[in-house]
Amino acid sequence: MPTIERIDGYAEELTAIRRDLHAHPEIGFEEVRTSGIVADKLTQWGIEVHRGLGGTGVVGVLKGKGNSGMKIGLRADMDALPMEENTNLRWRSTIPGRFHGCGHDGHTTMLLGTARYLAETRNFDGTVHFIFQPAEEGLGGARAMIKDGLFQKFPCDEVYGLHNAPDLNHGEIAILPGPAMAGADFFDITIDGYGAHGAMPERSKDAVIIATTLAQALQTVVSRNVPPHHPAVLSITQIHAGSAYNVIPGQAKLCGTVRAFDDGVRALIRERMRAICAGIAAAFQCEITADIRDTFSVLVNQEEQSRIVEAVARTVVDPDKVITRTEPKMGSEDFADMMQAVPGAYFWVGHEGSVPVHNPGYVLDDKILPIGASMFARIIETRMPVG
Repeated sequence: MPTIERIDGYAEELTAIRRDLHAHPEIGFEEVRTSGIVADKLTQWGIEVHRGLGGTGVVGVLKGKGNSGMKIGLRADMDALPMEENTNLRWRSTIPGRFHGCGHDGHTTMLLGTARYLAETRNFDGTVHFIFQPAEEGLGGARAMIKDGLFQKFPCDEVYGLHNAPDLNHGEIAILPGPAMAGADFFDITIDGYGAHGAMPERSKDAVIIATTLAQALQTVVSRNVPPHHPAVLSITQIHAGSAYNVIPGQAKLCGTVRAFDDGVRALIRERMRAICAGIAAAFQCEITADIRDTFSVLVNQEEQSRIVEAVARTVVDPDKVITRTEPKMGSEDFADMMQAVPGAYFWVGHEGSVPVHNPGYVLDDKILPIGASMFARIIETRMPVG
C-alpha cells in the first residue's frame, strides 16, 4: 500500500528540513527559530499563519473545497530535550545540552509535509488547523496553547497527533483505542533537617538518612495502596544532598515522577505521598515539603477516531503492519490535554533503529517522514471528502 506519491516527491526536501531542525534544537518555550521556519514555510504555501499561542506556538489555517463547516486539527510538537547528543551524524546538534532526542523535529517536518500537500491539492471539504506546539517535554505547552484560546480561536471537531516509534518496525503503525498513555505527576520533596560535623552525627538531623528512609517508604505507596489491576509507577529519579566528606548536610531533595492510567489512582498516590512525608517528618523531627504537580493528563484515544486512524493506516502501509492491540504506554504525552477538550486519536509510526527515544544515541529514521505526512493527509481527505 502506497504513501501519497506527491508527498514521496517531497522526501528529499523534508529530510533537509528535518536535519536542519535537528542541528538547531530548541527546548520548551524557546522554539523561536523553529517556529519561525514553520511560519515561513506555511506562508510560502499560502496558508494563513497565526503565531504566539502558548508562547512560541504556531497555527496554520487552510480551507479546502466546498462549504463544509467541519474543522480538524493536526498537531506536531517542536521542542527538543535538555540533554547531550552522542551520535556522529553530520547533522548532529550544534548546541551543547540540546538534542532532538525524542524525534519532535521529525513530527514538525511530517506536519509541514502534510501542510504543503494539502495546500497544493485542497482535495478536502472543510478547514484544517495545523497546530505546531511548543514545550511538550513536561513544561505544559499544550495547556499553554489551550489557555491562550486555541480551541476558541481555532475550533476543531477532531484532533490527531502522532509519534515516531523505534520500538516498532519500519512500516508499522500502531493505534490503541481507549487509555493509551499514562497521566503523570512530577514531584520535588525538600527535607530540612539540621547539619553537623561528619564526626558528630548525634548533633544533626541527618537529611541524608531521612531522605533514604523516605525514598524506601515511598516505594510502598504503589505496592501497598494501589490495587494490582491498576497499573501505576512511582519513580525517584534524583537525590541531591551534601557538599563535603566531613559535613552531614541539613538539607536534601528527592525528585521524581508518578504515572497511572486512572486519575483516582493518581489522587490516591498524591495523598499517600503527603501522608508519608508528614509521618517521616514527625519521626525525625524535621520539616519535609512535598510539591507534587499534575503535569500530564491520561491520554485517551476515542473509539471513532481510532477506527479512522486504523482504516487510513491500511491505505498507507501494508495492512498486516497495522497494530491495534498494543499495550498502553507508561510514558506520557501532553497532547492528552488537547484530546480532553476535543475528541481525537494519537498513533505511532515505527522506524528502523533500536535505540530508544530520550537516549543520547537516538537516531530518527528519515524514511518515515512521508509515512507520517501521508497519514495526516489521508485522515483529512477521509474525514472531509469532497462532493
